[in-house]
Amino acid sequence: MSDQDSDHTNQFVGEPNQGPNAQGMSELDLLLPLANVARLMKNAIPENAKVSKEAKECMQECVTEFVAFVTSESAEICLGEKRKTINGQDVLHALTSLGMENYAEVLKIYLAKYRMFVNAKERDEHGEEMPDDSELRED
Repeated sequence: MSDQDSDHTNQFVGEPNQGPNAQGMSELDLLLPLANVARLMKNAIPENAKVSKEAKECMQECVTEFVAFVTSESAEICLGEKRKTINGQDVLHALTSLGMENYAEVLKIYLAKYRMFVNAKERDEHGEEMPDDSELRED
């Protein structure tokens, strides 16, 4: 077994490869911050519930892999359209093409509301009239 094979195997037995890669970064450098993952988990469970360190670390690896997976698919879409910047539509398209239509639908609603919020904030900062509630409501 080559060194590369043994490095690859370690990440699947619960011990991430901590050595640097070609870019000088270790696998641990690529994980989403554990504190952020733990906060999201804590917000999703009852107040008196607890989350073990092992569960947090497992979720950290899962969400990091999920983000990388969707980003990779989004990048392929951009490459096919000869663009360099991934946008929200690319992520929605990637989720759908990966069979995650339910996530795409929820994200589409969130993205529309977020864009309305940003536009309203920009109008407010420029002294333009704020939209009434009907512009911010979902149809």
